[in-house]
Amino acid sequence: MTHLEGIPPVLAAAAIVFLVIGSTLTFLGTLGLVRLRNFYDRLHAPTLGTSWGAAGVLLASILVASWGEGRVVLHELVIGIFVMITTPVTLLMLGRAALHRDRAEGRPDVPPGTHPVQKPVAGETAGEGQGKPAL
Repeated sequence: MTHLEGIPPVLAAAAIVFLVIGSTLTFLGTLGLVRLRNFYDRLHAPTLGTSWGAAGVLLASILVASWGEGRVVLHELVIGIFVMITTPVTLLMLGRAALHRDRAEGRPDVPPGTHPVQKPVAGETAGEGQGKPAL
């Protein structure tokens, strides 16, 4: 008899629900990555799987591991925290890099960049020495 054969039905049902939700969201993220047409649309789809999809699988793992160990097992939360922190940062960096590349290539379907207004150096009017007309 393995340790999973004696798991209570309520706990097994909860773990199954979390696992199905997590794996479904991960599958939808993967499907969106394959089906969406451009890079910017593809950025959003995998984050569904890496955020809520991973959370569902990790919650199922926490439930089953805690029952099997006979104590609360929370080390899966460290994995979840790192995934939740790194996913948005990675999305932001990939999006900004792609936008910079597309603007540098002069693609017409990308909105133009806005440059912050630079303060003039002492003795200059705004725009002098910067290749811009004075305001």
